[in-house]
Amino acid sequence: MPHALPLVSASSIGSSISIEQDQGALVRRSVLPGGVRVFTEQIPGMRSATMGAWVGVGSRDETPEHAGSTHFLEHLLFKGTKRRTSLQIAEAFDRVGGESNAMTAKEFTCYFARVIDTDLPMAIDVILDMVTSPLLDKDEFEMERGVILEEIAMNDDDPGDVAHEKFTEAIFGGHPLGRPIGGTPEIIRTVTRESVWEHYQQHYVPEGLIVTAAGGVDHDVVCAQVTAALELGGWDMSDTRAPLARRDSTNEIVATQGGDISIVRDFEQAHVVIGSRGFKATEERRTTLAVMNTILGGGMSSRLFQEIREKRGLTYSVYSFGAPNADAGLFGMYAACTPGNTDEVTKLMVGELERMAEGVTDSEMERAIGQLAGSTVLRLEDSYSRMSRLGKAELVFGDLWSIGEVLDQVRAVTADQVMGLAAEIASRQRTTVRVGPIVNP
Repeated sequence: MPHALPLVSASSIGSSISIEQDQGALVRRSVLPGGVRVFTEQIPGMRSATMGAWVGVGSRDETPEHAGSTHFLEHLLFKGTKRRTSLQIAEAFDRVGGESNAMTAKEFTCYFARVIDTDLPMAIDVILDMVTSPLLDKDEFEMERGVILEEIAMNDDDPGDVAHEKFTEAIFGGHPLGRPIGGTPEIIRTVTRESVWEHYQQHYVPEGLIVTAAGGVDHDVVCAQVTAALELGGWDMSDTRAPLARRDSTNEIVATQGGDISIVRDFEQAHVVIGSRGFKATEERRTTLAVMNTILGGGMSSRLFQEIREKRGLTYSVYSFGAPNADAGLFGMYAACTPGNTDEVTKLMVGELERMAEGVTDSEMERAIGQLAGSTVLRLEDSYSRMSRLGKAELVFGDLWSIGEVLDQVRAVTADQVMGLAAEIASRQRTTVRVGPIVNP
């Protein structure tokens, strides 16, 4: 039977581990000279291939003088290298029907591309050219400053985004996890090219780079292509540096509580987020939390959806969510409703959470487990999802469970475990954020 692939012990230069996973998929991991980690999953019969270049630095890692640099870099790496203009980067993927993009999170940044398997060498070359050789041109820098300010303004016009951002800020207080990933307008207007360049030089190094690839890939070929692309970009791949350690998750952050926060905006609806601190990403009960979240607000059959939307017609959108980080997390519920119904909807959400601590039915357990099992399998039917799973296993968890093992873990969750976790979350002091034309905030 396939079993978890441990990553903790294989961090020395030249080390390599491999294991067969579900349906004949072959997962392999190697540490190249220089400390670069390459992690692949070869999936029989899959013609697509997705590769990602991961750097374990996110918005929480920015120093005050480098604030906003992580997300700024994500934009700038697409704006040209020593070998390619921004147009040539875009054309490289359009020419083969592929796609490229990037994501900045609180704890990592990833640049990725999805192509057919025969175009993977091109994707590796282009993405790693961006990672190793960005120009950070002064004119492009100023141009992109305006683009990022527009992005922030767009998010600020989305009341749901505003509510979630304010909720995160309230939970984490002054901790860097409470900051917006993209920065604030004030930060972006004042950040300098020099500070972004310093941030790049500090964090974009071989020992901090992880390259993952999944789909129609060959591990040895990918390792050779990665090495060639990095050397072409001027990175020294002859050193014997060990990979950077994973982020420390042992010192859990004690989240603060912000009480009730009301932000008056001229929107048609009121947007409410209510919740508390949650759990870190490596929490042993994370599968139980997934089942609990599914029953509470994870779909159209969930308690929140059925009670507040279907039975009472008080909202169109309502759900629950968890947001884990290495050393802290949050758990919350969201709804958008007519301003006059805000108090009623808020009480109903809290009531459903508290009611879960008193009991869940066999039918709810069966439905939630089936929903999670099915969505897990379907979500991993494409090469991008498999590539992303590898990156997060390397950066966060330290091991990679087979899909079969994940399904076994889901099916092993009991109603008592769900009720106990719900009681624990319901007992925590809650923060409520309301955004919109609030009546008597």
